Amino acid sequence: MHPFRLKTTCMKKLFQTWLVLCFTFSAFAQNQKDKTLFVYGGGYTREFISYIAALTKKEKPKICFLPTASADNAGNIINFYDLCSKLNVEPSVLRVWINSPNQQKSWEEILTKVDAIIVGGGNTLNMLAIWKAQGIDLALKKAYDNGIVLAGGSAGSLCWFNAGTTDSRPKELTIVECLGFLNYSHCPHYHSEAARKPLYHKNILEKRLSSGYACDDRSGILFVNGEVIKSVSTDTESFSYFVYENKGEIVEKKLATEIIK
Repeated sequence: MHPFRLKTTCMKKLFQTWLVLCFTFSAFAQNQKDKTLFVYGGGYTREFISYIAALTKKEKPKICFLPTASADNAGNIINFYDLCSKLNVEPSVLRVWINSPNQQKSWEEILTKVDAIIVGGGNTLNMLAIWKAQGIDLALKKAYDNGIVLAGGSAGSLCWFNAGTTDSRPKELTIVECLGFLNYSHCPHYHSEAARKPLYHKNILEKRLSSGYACDDRSGILFVNGEVIKSVSTDTESFSYFVYENKGEIVEKKLATEIIK
């Protein structure tokens, strides 16, 4: 073959390969969904539920509440439905105290068919143990990877981080290892419970916990793909913070806050 024709043929093949790679990458990028997590210090409110609903970008999002940490407490479930009653959402509850004949859908089937998942407060340690025994942790990870919005406060915020302090054991606050969807430590109830802040600082200084984020009860942080996007609060007195160690001292960086109503 003539050298010029050979060169032209090679260039055409390279161009065709480049086009295939471009289309493949474009299709891959389109199929990737943002991983969204919204955490707040404690006490879910109508404002927080409304904010979570907006994050789904759906006209009437399906929102599933997980009251595992409070042992599927009926009062918490009723309160969730009451808060949702004045919002344009479709609420549901995932209960773990069930029996097989009455539970014909798997945890994954339930959790991957909604638009957002809110985890309530309570006993973090017991909740995580139940989730792992039931495989709910794996279903939550699949929902997260599929772009379903995850959220929660107190136990429902702590669970998504690598670790933090919990009141789930007798006598005193202790460290609990969590799901690690967010590679930071976490402290809910930062100013509302007196023991939280000093212990969180102490554990970071002693390197028992990594750097992390702390939230007051009426403040929260939006993470997308593991990165902080913004902090929001429902009043002007509540904030979120990034807390880390620098040269043997604790640094507490208050995050700029957007007020939501």
